[in-house]
Amino acid sequence: MGYRQYRAASCTLTAFAMQLYTKITIALILGVVAGLIANALAIDPLARLLIAIEPIGAAWIRLITMVVVPLVFASLIVGTASLGDITKLGRIGSKTIVYYLATTAIAVTIGLVLSNLIRPGSGMSPEALESLRSSYMAEGASRVTLAQDTPGLVDVLMNMIPRNPVAALAAGDMLPIIFFAIFLGAAISALPTERRDHIVGFFDGLNEACMVMIHWIMKLAPYAVFALIGAVIARFGLDVLRSLLVYVVTVLLGLVLHVAITYTAAIKLLARRAPREFFRKIRGVQLIAFSTSSSNATLPLTMETAEEELEIEKEVSSFVLPLGATINMDGTALYQAVATMFIAQVLVGHISLTAQFGIVLTATLASIGAAGVPSAGIVILVVVLEGVLAGSGIDPAAGIALILGVDRILDMCRTAVNVTGDLTAAAVIERSEYEHALRGAGGG
Repeated sequence: MGYRQYRAASCTLTAFAMQLYTKITIALILGVVAGLIANALAIDPLARLLIAIEPIGAAWIRLITMVVVPLVFASLIVGTASLGDITKLGRIGSKTIVYYLATTAIAVTIGLVLSNLIRPGSGMSPEALESLRSSYMAEGASRVTLAQDTPGLVDVLMNMIPRNPVAALAAGDMLPIIFFAIFLGAAISALPTERRDHIVGFFDGLNEACMVMIHWIMKLAPYAVFALIGAVIARFGLDVLRSLLVYVVTVLLGLVLHVAITYTAAIKLLARRAPREFFRKIRGVQLIAFSTSSSNATLPLTMETAEEELEIEKEVSSFVLPLGATINMDGTALYQAVATMFIAQVLVGHISLTAQFGIVLTATLASIGAAGVPSAGIVILVVVLEGVLAGSGIDPAAGIALILGVDRILDMCRTAVNVTGDLTAAAVIERSEYEHALRGAGGG
């Protein structure tokens, strides 16, 4: 039984069952409520219980992350080998990278405009400033050290070519895996038909098996979401959030505007789809991204949703989505812009238009340079801050310390935007390829 037949049979048996995204939403709300009760009312046994069950969520993330490498590898090989025309791969790749860079630059610009209008860092009291510095200065310094140890953009591009593909697969290094899978898929497409079909059939079967595993793992998602969200809220509560409320609202407003304006326009004008229906179909992906704060962990569900719900061709989704989960960080880039402006307004007071243009350029390029790095959002922010604070004598760690208290909450929100951007890109690229095929047919 193929994966599509398996899903059809499963959906028939559960036609009257509660939808998965509804269960996840309920679990999310219950986790928030339980965490707030534990933190706000200082109910220590409940807080300890919520923190104790957090490993359930962590184990679930490990389960779904376990499927990422074989899924991406198999899917990319099948998609590339099935293209037939290698020039099509180059066309899809160039469109994807240009689109990702363009939307990232737009996201950063939205963040800068809002920061100039709202000025989130202008009203922080000296008491709150000192409290945040004393609480998070040590962790801020460790994040700066982590960022300084990460490779630059040139090194990242060089490291895309793996010395040992098996080592890259074992380590889960996504960019080298993507490069090797595309290269291997292109080579397979050049083989005689009989040999090509045998190899493609194997990897297609592996891809379908991964999809079945995802279907099983997703049944555990509501319990994992409750464990993850409850622990986060119980641990941090709302005290830090109150001190940074204007900053948090600015970031969230920017994320909402980016989705409502940039993505909605792209879906309607470029992908030629109904935005409301599009967003309805991907809400399960957004909820999982929000809960896990990881585009890579969400990738299996993102690919499943693209192919099963949005009906995007595998040859497009298998390339655009893994690449997007690795280098496309619209939500993160917008967050960098607001965070940099907030820190500069608090510590420096004013930032020139020239420096703001530098933020757009640096954040856009750094979003690729930090691909696959743990705590990528903070890594990019350190890179941007070092440019903005250069010559001021201010340690970037002091700036990082100001925002670490709410970074986890904002990380959840920006990851949801990141995966939304990936799916939007897949829809746009597929429509572009469809129109290209129509023009080719007309020209013939």
